[in-house]
Amino acid sequence: MIVIPEAFARSTVEREGEPGADWLAALPGIVETLLDRWGCVPDGDMTHGGVGIVVPVRRAGVGAVLKVSFPHPGNVHEPEAFAVWDGHGAVLLHERADADFAMLLERAHPSTLAEVADGDEVVTTAARISRRLAVPAPHGLPRLRDRAGAWEEQLRKDAGELAHTMPRRVVDAALATVRELGAVQPDTLVHGDLHPGNILRADREPWLAVDPKGYAGDPAYDGGTLLKSRAPTFLGADDPRRAARRVVDVFAEAAGLDRVRVRRWAQLHAVQAAFWGRRHGFRVTRGGAWLDTLTEFADRLAETLTEPARRS
Repeated sequence: MIVIPEAFARSTVEREGEPGADWLAALPGIVETLLDRWGCVPDGDMTHGGVGIVVPVRRAGVGAVLKVSFPHPGNVHEPEAFAVWDGHGAVLLHERADADFAMLLERAHPSTLAEVADGDEVVTTAARISRRLAVPAPHGLPRLRDRAGAWEEQLRKDAGELAHTMPRRVVDAALATVRELGAVQPDTLVHGDLHPGNILRADREPWLAVDPKGYAGDPAYDGGTLLKSRAPTFLGADDPRRAARRVVDVFAEAAGLDRVRVRRWAQLHAVQAAFWGRRHGFRVTRGGAWLDTLTEFADRLAETLTEPARRS
């Protein structure tokens, strides 16, 4: 009998309410059915992320993992991305059951890129993974350019409703990025949630990506998601501004991307994070002095990544 981790069950119900509770009640049966269908046997303790559970299994003596996610629009396109990559830079997809939001995937190690101490190595490795994942996107994947209008609307709403310390030129720069880069993007497959915790040590290759969103858009967008995930490390740096700029430089070079585009996407992500934190809090804190510290730091990070105003 499959036992759902208590912490995962609690967070799912808190986030999803009654639909989450109903899904949790059905989840053991879904897992048992899939194990039987795909000829797998459990082979270790279940783990979980924010929206799904992962069961180590063996099939015909080979290790794999069964991943089942909560049915949410953000989880729909993950198997399509894995299918396109076919193991190049990401774990292999062995089986999929889209109706159950489930996949049988290549097993990697629990150790992640986030555990590597050398910051340049972290960024370089992520950038090289990003470069490998940037391939032509199939039809049917969500296009990031289609979200540009909603991004602009939310930025204007946040800037008008929320107290913050970002100069006007910082928000204006984010809006310009949405209009100039967000609305016109290539049909390139990008990870969409590239951060060190989503890159695992593996046997077939040193590192492999997991948990993609499966978007079509600008590969430089992933540079922004990576920098946002690295932001807490800047707090302890001797020169946080220099540390942030170095992430942009190292990522752009290793990924073979234009530095200005990477910086602009990173600046947009920082502005969005500063507003998001004020509305919803962050995963590491939902309130109090630590939240104030993080939101104010996000303001400064966004300002650091904004191109200086030209003097007339």
